[in-house]
Order: sequence, then structure tokens, then C-alpha cells
Amino acid sequence: MRTTTGYRADDTTLRRTTLQRRDLRPDDLAVRVDYCGVCHTDVHSLEDGVVPGHEFTGVVTETGANVTGFAVGDPVAVGNIVDSCGECAMCLAGQENFCHAFPTLTYGGKDRRDGSVTLGGYSREYVVREGFAYHLPAGLDPAAAAPLLCAGVTVWEPLRALGVGPGSRVAVAGLGGLGHLAVKMSVALGATTSVLSRSPGKADDARRLGAVDLLAADDAQRDSFDVVLDTISAPHDLGPYLRLVAMDGTLSQLGYLGPISLETMDLLVGRKKLSSAGSGGRPATAAMLSFCAEHGVAADLELLPSSQVNEAIDRLRRNDVRYRFVLDLSDLD
Repeated sequence: MRTTTGYRADDTTLRRTTLQRRDLRPDDLAVRVDYCGVCHTDVHSLEDGVVPGHEFTGVVTETGANVTGFAVGDPVAVGNIVDSCGECAMCLAGQENFCHAFPTLTYGGKDRRDGSVTLGGYSREYVVREGFAYHLPAGLDPAAAAPLLCAGVTVWEPLRALGVGPGSRVAVAGLGGLGHLAVKMSVALGATTSVLSRSPGKADDARRLGAVDLLAADDAQRDSFDVVLDTISAPHDLGPYLRLVAMDGTLSQLGYLGPISLETMDLLVGRKKLSSAGSGGRPATAAMLSFCAEHGVAADLELLPSSQVNEAIDRLRRNDVRYRFVLDLSDLD
């Protein structure tokens, strides 16, 4: 086994400790983790023994005997999925995030070969299968790119699946970690993009990100958007957002993971559709990184040394960040 340094949850507090990683298998990479984003999922998943972190960038330090696509020194990115069955219909379609046998998550998952529990990217080293690491394109700042591997691909997949492009009218509900990247990507795809928010203080940010305006859902014109991306993480009524969707348009619910209820008439009138998405498969993730490099899309972040991880978690619980915390892991050396 290999040893590295990282942060393990002790109750709801993260403490620096020594961690063990597996020895490299023939198709593995060892990655020095340089930057790791802090996601709401990390906050909700804290329990004894967890090592969070599932959106990170770093550099390859060693390769397994059968690795052909990476070399020592390559900058790489790793997201929230590190393995899948590779055989089901979803995996064969390049949607490993929907693997019928359930994808192996970057932390808190079960390794498919030895049954061990995966430990996340709040650490100085990660060992990952070659097929679930991505080349980090030149031109992307590695710290600002880290959140693309979770928040970024989560909004990228529905934007692409729904055909957003020039002429599309898009609204993004909520301007947080997911929402600010949704705005940037929608604008870069050529769509006329608005932000739906009850925080008028974010109007300047919305316009800086490329949105044409910031509106409260109750003030927006009915049937005025082809796509509404709902990135709000708290329980809320979907009705006001469905009523903003144009005929044959779609509300894509991305932020809240829990039960919902709605009035069928809000779907019926206008043949509206309700969809959702989560993370992304390997082809979409690679395409998203290339697109972001080409168009200069990356997260707005507050960079903190990893020693301040508990401060980041506490502030994220209070939504006190614009718009993503990223940990600098260099202080673990």
C-alpha cells in the first residue's frame, strides 16, 4: 500500500491524517492532487471515516505498466466517478454516470476489484484508473478548472442534450456553484441567457457572467424560455419555473436531490417537459473540458489552503461563497 496525507471526517469535523492508497494496478495512474473543489455533496456526506473531494486537478506522478494515454508530468483532472461496469447499455453509450450496476464514486464508493471503500480528493495523492482521468487542456487554470469536473459537467450535459445554442432562450434559476457555471456555458454556446434569483444583489454578477438580466421568477414573463435550468439546492415549488417554460420547452431540475411534487397542469399547458441530469459520462466530460478551454469558461472561486477546509465547509453551509471554494493541497507536503 501507498501512504499519503489528507483529511478524514471525525464526526462532522475534518482532521488531517495519514491515508492509504492502493498500489498501482496495470491500468492505474498516481496523481498528485493540487486543487480540489468543495461541493455541497461533501457537506451533506460528512460522517466518520469519509475522505471527501470529487472534483480535482493535479499531475501524474506514476503510471501502471499498461497505461498508454498518460505520462508522468501530464496535468490531469478527475471527477466524481472513478469506475463503472463498462458493459451495460449506459456504459456502452458513454454514460458511465448512469451505470446500471452503479458507478464507483470517487469517495464513499466500493472498489470493484478489492471491495475497499474509496477515499476522496481531500488528499495529496489519488490513485485512479486511466479511463477515468482526463487530460487538462492547456489554457485552463488548474484551480479554476477543478469545479468543472462536478458542477461543470452537471450543467453541461443538459445544455448539450437539450440542444442549447444560438437562438435559444435559457434561464438559470439560482446563481451558486452550479448556476454561475450554467450561465457561463449557456452564454458561450450562444444562447440568450437570464438569471432567476430572489437576490437582487447578484444582478451585477449575473451581467458580468454574460446574462442579459436578473429576474425574480414571479416577475418573469410566462412561456418565455426554451430551457430553464433549475440549480436551486433547497426544496422549492417547481410551478413558478415550469410556467416560464415555452411550448415544448424543458425545465431541467439539477440542484435539489429529493422528492418533488407538482401540478400536472403546469406540464400539460404547453406540452412542457421536466427533466434532470447528474454528472456526466466520459465522452461528455472530455468534450466539456475542451469547450471550456476554447471559450475561457472556468469557475469563479475562492482559493483556500487545505488547512482551512473546515472553514470552507462551515461557510458553504451558510452559502457564504461566490461561487466555489477550491482547496490548495500543496500545504500537505
